[in-house]
Amino acid sequence: MSTTPGAAQAPDRVVALAAASINEVAPLEPKIVGTVMPVLELSMQPNEKVFAESGQMGWLSMAIQMETSMSAGGQQGGFMGAIGRAVAGGTLFMTEYTAIGGPGLLAFAAKLPGQILPLEIAPGQGYMCHRHGFMCATPGVQFSVGFQQRLGAGVFGGTGFTMQRLQGQGHAWVELHGEVVTYDLQAGNTLRIHPGHVGMFQESVQFSITSVPGIKNAFFGGSGLFLAALTGPGRVWLQSMSMQHLAHAIQEYLPKAS
Repeated sequence: MSTTPGAAQAPDRVVALAAASINEVAPLEPKIVGTVMPVLELSMQPNEKVFAESGQMGWLSMAIQMETSMSAGGQQGGFMGAIGRAVAGGTLFMTEYTAIGGPGLLAFAAKLPGQILPLEIAPGQGYMCHRHGFMCATPGVQFSVGFQQRLGAGVFGGTGFTMQRLQGQGHAWVELHGEVVTYDLQAGNTLRIHPGHVGMFQESVQFSITSVPGIKNAFFGGSGLFLAALTGPGRVWLQSMSMQHLAHAIQEYLPKAS
């Protein structure tokens, strides 16, 4: 579902146009397979490359060669940049995948039910996504910490709130969880959102964490006193599910230590 405050849009068309744009200009041949738990398949020609966090790959053909390092995919920042990525919910090392000697197949599977979205990234046209959103990208895309703030033990188990930044030049794929709702915010238009539902937004959108006023909210609000404030101009993608909400929902059914 895609919505602009005050004017509705058709998100299926938005996603379809984004996918068509990627297929027209991307050197790879991406294909999103499935519905509830989608898979991203990349048909790679010889010497084509993508990079991802270590351990995120689903399956690959024999023609795909893997190389793991802190700077795979042309990532900048060296050791401190790698530490920053790890802090943002990623891994210390990145893996670069290259098709060698012939065409190859590389696949990434979604971690939770939801959608996989293709992005075309250019200078001044970057994105911020939730800490588990990044799937893979072509060399030239820079993956780093975009925002980090500790919100307290009542929110995200005390681990804090972190966003990943995707900048540079190239193509990337991200996963958003649950149903995805998009809003096009006009300049000065603000949405306040539970932090777990913030999926992704264009870097033109201003972002901050605000506290919920009022002592009653502290005891009865149930949302940890904190909301994310997104202010336009720009597009935001909200997700109906987060790993934190899922973990909380199933916590009472998990085995307890005796």
